[in-house]
Order: sequence, then C-alpha cells, then structure tokens
Amino acid sequence: MVNQNKNNNLLYGIDDKPPMVETVVLGLQHYLTMFGSTLAIPLILSKPLGLEDKPVELGWLIATMFFVSGITTLLQTTWGNRLPIVQGGTFSFLAPTIAVCGMAALNNVGWEVRMQHVQGAIIVGSVFEIGIGVTGLVGKLLRFVGPITIAPTIALIGLALFKFGAPMAGTHWPIGGLTIILIILFSQYLKSWYRSIELYPILLAILTAWAVAAIFTILGVFTESHPSFTSMENLKNAPWFRVPYPLQWGIPQFGIAAFVGMLAGYIASIVESIGDYYACARLSGAEIPNERTINRGITFEGIGCFIAGIFGTGNGTTSYSENIGAIGLTRVGSRRVVQAGAIIMILLGTVSKFGALFTTIPSPIVGGMYCAMFGMIAAVGLSNLQFVDLNSARNLFILGFAFFMGLSVPEYFAVHPLTLEPEWLANIINTLGSTGMAVGAFIALLLDNTVPGTDEERGLTAWGNKSH
Repeated sequence: MVNQNKNNNLLYGIDDKPPMVETVVLGLQHYLTMFGSTLAIPLILSKPLGLEDKPVELGWLIATMFFVSGITTLLQTTWGNRLPIVQGGTFSFLAPTIAVCGMAALNNVGWEVRMQHVQGAIIVGSVFEIGIGVTGLVGKLLRFVGPITIAPTIALIGLALFKFGAPMAGTHWPIGGLTIILIILFSQYLKSWYRSIELYPILLAILTAWAVAAIFTILGVFTESHPSFTSMENLKNAPWFRVPYPLQWGIPQFGIAAFVGMLAGYIASIVESIGDYYACARLSGAEIPNERTINRGITFEGIGCFIAGIFGTGNGTTSYSENIGAIGLTRVGSRRVVQAGAIIMILLGTVSKFGALFTTIPSPIVGGMYCAMFGMIAAVGLSNLQFVDLNSARNLFILGFAFFMGLSVPEYFAVHPLTLEPEWLANIINTLGSTGMAVGAFIALLLDNTVPGTDEERGLTAWGNKSH
C-alpha cells in the first residue's frame, strides 16, 4: 500500500518499506540510473591502464566496479549517513588516475603494475578521508572552499579529458556521430515523451548505436578491422561467474607522488558529496543532515574508497547525483529500495559475462558518449559560478587564471617532465603538474583565500544558503 507523504508528496518516504516486488523493481531502476556513469569509468581508464587490448580483464574490471558499488552502498545506507544514496565510482578521480598511470616509471610496465600504483594512492587517500570524517575536520576544511574553488576543480575534470572525445568518436564518425546525436535527442528534445527516456538518455543512446553497429557487422558491412566492428568473441570466451576478491591484481604499490596527486580528486569528491547529502535529504523527506551525519557519511565514503582500493576498481567511491535525481522523478525515497539496488549490483558483479558484454561496445560509441558526458561534467562545475559576482575583476582574474593554468600546465609537463633529485620529489611535482584539476584547484584556493574580497563577492553568502 502506498504511503503518501502529504508534506513532500512522496510515494514512499525514507523509512517506508514497499512490497517486495516493488522494492526489487524500484531497486533495479536505481541500478540502471547509475549504470551509464559507472560503466563509463572503466572504459575511460582502459587506455591509460593498458587494458584496451585485454577485453577479458576489462570485463573483470567492469564487474568489480559494480560489485564494490553494491557493497559500499549497503554500508553507507545501513551504518553511514543512512540516506537513500547510491555509492559508486566518480569522475573526480579520473584525471589523477590518468596522471598516475602516466608517470615515467610506469611507461613500460604491465597494466597490473599501473593498477597497483593507482590502488596504493586510493588506499592512502581513503585513510585521509576517513581521518577528516572521524575527527570532524570536514566542516573546518570546507570553510576555505567556496564556489570559486569548486568551479574550476570540477570543470577541469571534464575539460582536461578532451583528448578522449572527438578523436575516439572520429575513428568512425557515422557511428560516433550517431551516438552524439542520439544523446542530444534523448536528453534534450525527447525527454518529455516517456519517463524512461528522461531517466536513461545515455544508456538508450548507447544501446541504439550499439545495435546499429551490430546489424552492420552481421550484414558484413563492418569487417573485423573496422572501428565499429562488434565482436561477441569476448562474451563467448568469458566464464559465466567470477567473484571479485581483494588484491586480485596484486599487492598495491605505495608512493607519495601518486597519493598527493590523488588528493585533489578526494577533495572534489568530498565537497560534491556534501552537496548531495542535502539534496538527497530534501527529496527523500529525511531530516536536514547535521554535522554528525555529514562526518559519518564522509567516514563511510572513505571506507568505501578503501574497499575500492583493496579490490582494485581503479577508482574511489562517492555519492551518485543521478540517483538523487531519480528520487525526485519517481517520488520514492525509501532506504530499503536503494539497499535492494545495492544487492542487485553485488549479484550482477559476480556474472563475468555481464562485464564482458560491455567490452564489445565499439570505440566510436564510447567516444561519442565521452563528448556528451565530459561536456556535462564541465558544465556542472561552471554552474557553481551562479553564486559568484561575475562583474568582479577579482573573481574574473582568479577564475580565468585557474582555468588557463589548469589546461596549460599539464601540456607543459607532458613535454617537459622534471628530472631532478630526489626522484620522489620530481614524481610529486610531475604528477601534480600533469593533473589539471589539481593545478586549477590549488591556484583558485590560494588566490580566493588571499586576495581581498567580500563574502558576497566571493559567492560564499549565497553558497552557504544553498548548501543548507
């Protein structure tokens, strides 16, 4: 029986328990909502990690991502902030991860060694996140972080990945362009037709373009050497079941350079998550998160990142804004529903053929998806500027300088990496200099907190009102 909440018009509130069948179906919907973003991360990382020619291992990585997302979601909803919020991979870690994989010492090693270094950075970073959550330092650190810092930090996640968009889609523009057009159609023009189109525009676009590529492959138009050739050999060769396990890629390697580079991703993730907590609480009919709830949530996100590091997802975990949007659209804010979705993630994460299936997606389709998704990430970062006085010469200088240097400095380090002694110091500087979001975040944070400006001018007044 539907429990109609008159205050917020919810069909099911945070503590409601829908019938079992409804719970499973609604949980599956949450799983599908986070599906596109979670799938995108291992596909993006496949090249820097060295997995582009290893479909079996890439399929295992995809399955591990979903498996860990399920575990961390259960932990967060049961003992963490207890909000109906899905935990999963985050784009905030992409740039630092790519920078770590690009370290000079890792140029001529296998993908397992690269993954081990990424794991080590994520594990050490998770200890940092757990520490600031347990000690309650989150609130103190956030006092120095405002929209002028957040805007370039998040926007540069998308902008710094431009090399993975059109160049990949352009390997075969008919299919790559079709993917881009379909994403635009489904997400912007046709979203009011059916709720399914509104909820899953990227997934529907990928499936449609994928089906077209498969049809032309079957008809013999796309041969094996064609960029859009769709082979099912990976799916046939994959075992039915494989349970991800800790240290499956080997023992993590720890290095201060990789850790320092990863910190920018952690800070961006923490700030984003806190905003998600407030949004999720409002939509699900929960109480406004207090400091204790936020600290507990960040602590368990750190625990989730530790688990991700141990299992080797190549990424951390954070709250998923997509699923918060699904709560608003469906008016279902039940914690039980999200927990059901988490169990589905865990179960499907043990089905190897499920992960292997998505390794058959042709690269032009993946490139087309990148064009839309990375652009959206950049726009989300820029949306924080709505709180800032953009008529202020102070703000324009800080933002422009941070954006430009965040794009320009990594290009310099790509051509002129530092070679100095001690080697560990050179590695730190090279990793940070190669990470656009780290460069932009540092410059914006430093200047915004040292150049004189009023709280209203800096956007802190409106920012605080929005967060609370």
